[in-house]
Amino acid sequence: MCIHYADLILDQSTIFAICAFATCGGYYGHLQVKVDCADRRSNLSINIDFGYPFRLQEVHFKAPLCEAKRKEVIFLDGNFSSSAQFFLTVGVFAFLYSLLATIVYVFYQNKYLRNNRGPLVDFLVTIIFSFMWLVSSCCWAKTLSDIKTATNPTQVLLLISACRAQENKCMATQEPLWSQLNTSAVFGFVNVVLWVGNIWFVFKETGWYKTGQRYPIRSASGKRTSEMRQRLYSGSSLEQPEEGFGPQLYRQNSFNQQVSRQSSFNQAQVSLSLPHAYLGKPVIYERENEVASQGPTIFVNEM
Repeated sequence: MCIHYADLILDQSTIFAICAFATCGGYYGHLQVKVDCADRRSNLSINIDFGYPFRLQEVHFKAPLCEAKRKEVIFLDGNFSSSAQFFLTVGVFAFLYSLLATIVYVFYQNKYLRNNRGPLVDFLVTIIFSFMWLVSSCCWAKTLSDIKTATNPTQVLLLISACRAQENKCMATQEPLWSQLNTSAVFGFVNVVLWVGNIWFVFKETGWYKTGQRYPIRSASGKRTSEMRQRLYSGSSLEQPEEGFGPQLYRQNSFNQQVSRQSSFNQAQVSLSLPHAYLGKPVIYERENEVASQGPTIFVNEM
């Protein structure tokens, strides 16, 4: 079975999707402030707890009133549930789709590639999830900044009536930890990178990519080269004889060449096999006072 890079990326997307919605949905923040009245009548520590879905307007606590022995109920400001729930929903659905796509890649590969419907659907869904991850991650990062502002100890102390009086002392003894929510935002953008990168590998499975490979688009240099070849071909075709007589002339020339080669070969055999014959007196060659004859000599009597 061939290895699908899209399957490998989806496996990683599944893991990071779990990390994203787990760190966001499982967050629990704790803030503690202390109010010291000037008359020492009240010295109270106030615990403020909040978490997902971050409807801070529903989070309330009781703060003392230093002028009397009674307390006031104070609510935090802000409702950030929409962005948090949107981010969590995208993470859950991305996890479910990644799990389903992994099962299809492994066990139903033939049905997935049949009629090119599976790759096309996968390609479109991957684009949608890439866009959704980008939007939800940006919204969640902005919302996280607003949550930090709304739960800032300085901002919370300003909501308490006793802390607005200069003679009373108010301080934050414990601040919420934001490392978990910061990690969830990072996981969101990691999922954006993974899903955007997965678009290319899913696109290679579609028929659009295969059609482009079968009929590649020529570049400008390739077009110029093809034009030059056509011009050279058209020039050479003009110099050649007509189409009807071309093959006959070519065959006649080749036949004449074969006949000439055969005759020259026969002459060479005759010249090598027959001795030289001379009429009249024999021809004697002298070289450095030595007498030598050129081959056998035949004497023919003159008539």
